[in-house]
Amino acid sequence: MQQKPTRILGVDPGLGITGYAVIESTATVPRLCEAGVIRGGRTGTLAERLVPLFDGLTDVIETFEPSVMAIEELYSHYQRPKTAILMGHARGCFCLAAAQAKIPVFSYAATQIKRILTGSGRSPKSQMQSAIQKELSLPTLPEPPDVADALAVAICHHYLCLRKLTA
Repeated sequence: MQQKPTRILGVDPGLGITGYAVIESTATVPRLCEAGVIRGGRTGTLAERLVPLFDGLTDVIETFEPSVMAIEELYSHYQRPKTAILMGHARGCFCLAAAQAKIPVFSYAATQIKRILTGSGRSPKSQMQSAIQKELSLPTLPEPPDVADALAVAICHHYLCLRKLTA
């Protein structure tokens, strides 16, 4: 009897636009199930802007039933600390959605994700998109960048889990 592939939900958190990707992780290569964006509210209070993000990710979880969520860690540039704080709120609502669905959450730094996919933690977005296109045998580069980043974090988790299984 063949084992059911693990579904990994990758999330690139953002308050305005969040990228998400669901891949099936098998013993060989990952396979794309779905990828897209979830748009946050553009007006209203911070709490009101988070509602569509939470609801959108909850819908993805209910539809695709992932067994794990991989999410990019926060990165803060010293010139824009407010951006990291706002993204932290969005990231928190995604972690809550996963916790309510009893899905474990794994966090990865952007440099770790880039290193796993390209061999360099400082790869530009174009190199990351090419690596993802090749990895998933996509006919075109993944777009927009939010989707590419979500795919990257999901693929990173896939390879780190494979590494643990073969070690």
